[in-house]
Amino acid sequence: MKVILSIAAVIISFTSVFSQQHEYSIVKTYHIPSSGGWDYISINNNKVYVSHGTQVNILNEENGDSIGVILNTNGVHGIAFDNDLNRGYTSNGRLNNVTVFDLHDNNIITQIATGENPDAIMYEPFTKTIITCNGRSQNLSLIDTKSNTVVSTIALNGKPEEAVSDKKGKLFINLEDKSEIAVVDLIKKEVVGRWSLKPGEGPTGLAYDPGTKRLFSTCDKQLIVMDATNGNIVAKVPIGNGTDGVAFDIINHIIYTSNGEGTITVIKELSADNYQLIGNYKTKRGARTIAMDQKTDTLFLPTADFDPTKTNSNGRPMMIPGSFQILVVK
Repeated sequence: MKVILSIAAVIISFTSVFSQQHEYSIVKTYHIPSSGGWDYISINNNKVYVSHGTQVNILNEENGDSIGVILNTNGVHGIAFDNDLNRGYTSNGRLNNVTVFDLHDNNIITQIATGENPDAIMYEPFTKTIITCNGRSQNLSLIDTKSNTVVSTIALNGKPEEAVSDKKGKLFINLEDKSEIAVVDLIKKEVVGRWSLKPGEGPTGLAYDPGTKRLFSTCDKQLIVMDATNGNIVAKVPIGNGTDGVAFDIINHIIYTSNGEGTITVIKELSADNYQLIGNYKTKRGARTIAMDQKTDTLFLPTADFDPTKTNSNGRPMMIPGSFQILVVK
């Protein structure tokens, strides 16, 4: 009993110290004056790749200087990388294709037709493929990075939002309209499981801890933690409103959710089934997606300034033209 109490005391003490020492805040803001909306943001080799309307802006991670633009990526959602081949890939939702570009000089190599409305995109190391989550056609496109061709299309019967790999042949995909996680066997090229996220609704961001084999799915105002070996829900943690992304610090076992209301929620993974809400920290309205540089423990979130007197067709405040920006949070 004394040993158990001692362990519990250490956990409580650690959580208290962690909370006191980490007051997350915006330390820099990088401005991108061009127009257009945004979605995912990615970090690669000290560069920030930002989806922005019809192009991808590339910034120096340290100072925000512009160091390149990938044009003609209409409706771009995300950016992925195969660093072995020195290639980058963008998912172009309105063009139903992927742009392939050279990571050294940013020159476009080719464009590859995919399923309809490719959204999230990732490099999957087990198969050495680029995978797009195609929202409108409700399937995945697997692209061989050497030949730049689609080698497989996997039907999902649900709208894929984001995917993560265990790097051992299994892929996990948030199905936003089903509130499920689909499990794909990448050897068989087929869905082998469908796991409910209830009471979670509308899953968006997804991250994975290979050490504990836990999936972190951001749903409506809560993070659902799922056992990736059997689909059991092991924890539910409240998060901010309007989240669309999640980042996992694999070294310090910290989960960050980016909430469109203007906060990040910080959660500590104490063990496989034990999670501690550290707090909610202010960012800016609209900062709903997130990327993390693990080397510097730095978070990057895209957003803009909004005019509360003007609303769009969804009743939301309209973006002030030229106010697009990247928040740097530590």
